[in-house]
Amino acid sequence: MEQLIELFRRLLRLTDTSYVRYLHDQIDWSARMLGIVGSRGVGKTTMLLQHIKLHHSMDDTLFVNADDIYFAEHRLFDLASDFYKNGGKHLFIDEVHKYQDWSKELKMIYDYYPDFQVVFTGSSILEIYKGNADLSRRVLSYFLPGLSFREYLILAKGIRIPVYSLQEILAHKIELLGTERPLVLFKEYLTKGYYPFFNDPGYDMRLRSVVNLTVENDIPIYASLNAASTKKIRQLLYVIAQSVPFKPNFSKIGQIIDLHRNQVTDFLFYLEKAGIVAQLRGTTEGIRQLGKVEKTYLDNTNLAYALSDNRPEIGNIRETFFFSQMKVNNEVFSSDKSDFQIDKYTFEIGGKNKQQKQIQGIDDAYIVKDDIEYGYQNIIPLWHFGFNY
Repeated sequence: MEQLIELFRRLLRLTDTSYVRYLHDQIDWSARMLGIVGSRGVGKTTMLLQHIKLHHSMDDTLFVNADDIYFAEHRLFDLASDFYKNGGKHLFIDEVHKYQDWSKELKMIYDYYPDFQVVFTGSSILEIYKGNADLSRRVLSYFLPGLSFREYLILAKGIRIPVYSLQEILAHKIELLGTERPLVLFKEYLTKGYYPFFNDPGYDMRLRSVVNLTVENDIPIYASLNAASTKKIRQLLYVIAQSVPFKPNFSKIGQIIDLHRNQVTDFLFYLEKAGIVAQLRGTTEGIRQLGKVEKTYLDNTNLAYALSDNRPEIGNIRETFFFSQMKVNNEVFSSDKSDFQIDKYTFEIGGKNKQQKQIQGIDDAYIVKDDIEYGYQNIIPLWHFGFNY
């Protein structure tokens, strides 16, 4: 355990707390067992270390990575037990899904040590949600997305802007202080601003690596897939990346990559849960997950740029941005008459020359325009929707 403690202290010393993600203040950190899940690379590990550095004592807190070689010879439950007996109160476990019996042993820790807290992250939401049903009743879980445009401005440019509700965005309440060129910064964000490692050299290469690890490691483990099926998922993702957004024709896609249409549906579901693609559904009695898939997108604009062979079509980028930002705090559906629907509001996405024709006669309808700095009446700048979280 001494090596784990030494590594933890070294990581903590290197942790910058100058900016903490928005989700941190929404989490009930007093819960006995907390899970923070999300796709690879969005900053879950950093947020855990920041919380420890700001709110915990080193004397009764331990941070470990479940993928550490220590666990080749030691059980997670035994570590927790020894730590508890030596005065430990808070155990933080990173990438818990990398540990084979994580759900069973977390349940044991919860049941045997009622005054002991466990907080864990999972780099893939796939394995977390497949975990033991008994455990899911004990865990308070939160989802961390990538950076919003608002968060990117704070981290990259030091421009601090509050969160705006959808109603405030539609009422033209946004004030962007600190820059006279929001559109330039917006274009930066679209290409490399969604993931917190945007300053790293070779951003696109690292992003492709994140995708490869998800497709080759996370999904096969979750779905018990063999190498041949993993190859098919890679082929499916390639087809998607060159075609988004598209109305899924599962039979046609299946013919292209030699898969049954039901397998195409399953593989798209895995990619969606892994945070690689996003599927826009129609409404079915208000339940998004049961609605028919109307369009499939890559999950965010950075993926669209990184995975496309050619420069992505600008209409795709605009729709992907809107969907990516708004689905975090809102139920977003496809619209029969336009692009998107949120509650009673209808949205048509386009460039600065987009006209009102598509939404004529529709109540509570808005034109969302790219390449404009200011909105008026029912015309809203696209970049304003990046301030919802």
